[in-house]
Amino acid sequence: MTNPERIPALDRVGAGKRVGILTSGGDAQGMNAAVRAVVRTAMTLGAQVYAIYEGYQGMVDGGDGIRELGWEDVGSILHRGGTVIGTFRSKDFRERAGRKRAAANLLAYGIDRLVVIGGDGSLSGLDEFRAEWSELLSELVAEGEVTQETAEAHPALMFAGLVGSIDNDLVGTDMTIGADTALHRIVDAIDALASTAASHQRSFVVEVMGRHCGYLALMSAIAGGCDYVLIPEQPPADGWEQRMCAALRRGRQEGRRDSMVVVAEGACDQRGESITSGYVRQVIEDNLHEDARVTILGHVQRGGSPSAYDRWASTWLGYEAAVEVLTAVPGTVGPVLGFRGNRVTRVPLIQAVADTRRVPQLIASGDYEGAIDLRGGSFKEASRILAELVEPSRIDAPEQSKRIGIMHAGGLAPGMNAAARAAVRLGISRGMRMFGIRNGFPGLRDGEIGELGWSDVESWLAEGGAELGVRRTVPSLDELYRISRSLEESRIDGLLMIGGWSGYEAAELLHRERVRFPTFGMPIVCVPASLDNNLPGSELAIGADTALNVITEAVDRIKTSGSAAKRAFVVETMGRYCGYLSLMGAMATGAERVYLHEEGISLEALVADVEWLRQSFASGRKLFLAIRNENANPLYTTDFLARLLEQESHGTYDVRQNILGHIQQGGAPTAFDRLLAVRLVSRALDLLGTELDAGTSNSYYLGLVQSTVNAAGMDQMMAEMDVRLHRPTQQWWLALRQVLRAVADAPT
Repeated sequence: MTNPERIPALDRVGAGKRVGILTSGGDAQGMNAAVRAVVRTAMTLGAQVYAIYEGYQGMVDGGDGIRELGWEDVGSILHRGGTVIGTFRSKDFRERAGRKRAAANLLAYGIDRLVVIGGDGSLSGLDEFRAEWSELLSELVAEGEVTQETAEAHPALMFAGLVGSIDNDLVGTDMTIGADTALHRIVDAIDALASTAASHQRSFVVEVMGRHCGYLALMSAIAGGCDYVLIPEQPPADGWEQRMCAALRRGRQEGRRDSMVVVAEGACDQRGESITSGYVRQVIEDNLHEDARVTILGHVQRGGSPSAYDRWASTWLGYEAAVEVLTAVPGTVGPVLGFRGNRVTRVPLIQAVADTRRVPQLIASGDYEGAIDLRGGSFKEASRILAELVEPSRIDAPEQSKRIGIMHAGGLAPGMNAAARAAVRLGISRGMRMFGIRNGFPGLRDGEIGELGWSDVESWLAEGGAELGVRRTVPSLDELYRISRSLEESRIDGLLMIGGWSGYEAAELLHRERVRFPTFGMPIVCVPASLDNNLPGSELAIGADTALNVITEAVDRIKTSGSAAKRAFVVETMGRYCGYLSLMGAMATGAERVYLHEEGISLEALVADVEWLRQSFASGRKLFLAIRNENANPLYTTDFLARLLEQESHGTYDVRQNILGHIQQGGAPTAFDRLLAVRLVSRALDLLGTELDAGTSNSYYLGLVQSTVNAAGMDQMMAEMDVRLHRPTQQWWLALRQVLRAVADAPT
């Protein structure tokens, strides 16, 4: 992607305008990515940007607390945790006198537009400041602190709020800045603790943050395969200690060597009494008579480099915030910007803050269902699924139960094991017998089918790879008879295919051939698992988030290797003909260029890029990064691009190429991919159960579309796809190309 037209519809909309940006309250990973995006987008649109250091306190103090930022001032902060412009819980700003001083200091720099990144307290203070603005200016004019002309030039304060909170507690948004990274930290810790706990047959109680919101505790319990969770939104009734111990005892009886309980720091019982991690440990020791340990993760949840999601999502939010304040009309009330289903959403600030503060009030009044409803549909669904996993209706299915085959097909995707594990356990709990089909459709053809029990999948959740095996093979017409016989001999009643495009093609083939082969007249459900993220009916596939994080970590190391020299890197990612990993990887790593098959590569564009790069290094650039999709162009390969840049550098900079290859398929799945796997599989089993109970045989492909799990009939599948290029005809993430353009290189 070259940069010929930056953001044409908004060109120079910021000319003559000045924007202030600050971070306030608790720090959260991804704040720096948002700061970088605000600064660069505003500069791209012609505005000046000023950092307000140490939150609102810097605004109150003025002086060096407010400083203009240039393009390179935010050039190496994307990967850093915390906030480089500092944060502070300002008592002075809570007083009217402090806000008046803040207004005077802003006007001294001509600033009347703000982007504030913080929690609900920071944002509610911002709205109060906006409401008082005209009165404060009148007082400042009367006191001679500000001229009438200055006051008239800045009649209103315009703002956009971004929520930086690892707790993910703002009502009205799916994810807040920092929550994904914090979840990474917790799940990594749980995975690490599980190994030492298993060595000693020990129980661990893990305390995580979440004073009023149980998001981190709930999601980490699912992603970590934990035995029990205690969260603020669901205070347990009397006798919960016995139920918890029963769940832990059941796990040991099934062969599990470790037990894990997650406790949110704000957990309490229905009488309002706090449930501490120490108390939970004592209950375990007293009732189960075994060694238990407490691990309080504390502020490590806030620290470290942000995840890929917290980089690209925060970059997008920062871009939208800059556009929001630069196009705002004086007198309008600014919104809080957040995410709902991979789309930026605008929530009225007062409503968002009020709804967020209602949650602890509902909990205190005993309206637990109302509190969970405010948290949103995905939170409620996760709570229901975890309850089923922790306290299943059964762990052995009756002999006469319907028989469901589980298989993988397509390319390997991290999270396949998590999906298969969830399918086995949720299926058994729902009264089904679950059968693993090994090695894809060739294995199905050859009868490699065996029943899977509850304990057979115990260790699969955090494992990379695919224990059932996976093949890209789409069966030929000649093989359909043998597949039909295999299904008939195993008495399979329904098929759950968790995989990529080859698996989708094969499932659709079986569905289409059910007239000739009556055995195929069974419900078939496809669940998307592909790091290419190229499947119909789903905006995100299992495995893509893990691959993106691998890319991000690898490129961070690659960039560090070039920090001591003038160097250009060309990095190739997987994706085949789908550029998702390349574009999102470019946003997450701060790449200046990305080359996608969707856009193609032209000689004219390469000439422009070479000339821009030569001038950029001559002007002081030390590092350049380009990300190339593996199939962006059959002739302009990664090797060709690297050689071209090397030849045209004339010795002023080095060029290196890196083909990341199969490391993108490896490693433990991220928390997001584990959660997505569980959620999609639960819905797939619901569909299979409904079809089997009704005696019907409709088939579906599932997907996550704007935070909702949707199902579409198999007959619609091919209409959604560019079958030749193996990608959907509509790809939501392509809209982010303009975001990358805004932050990729400085305006001339």
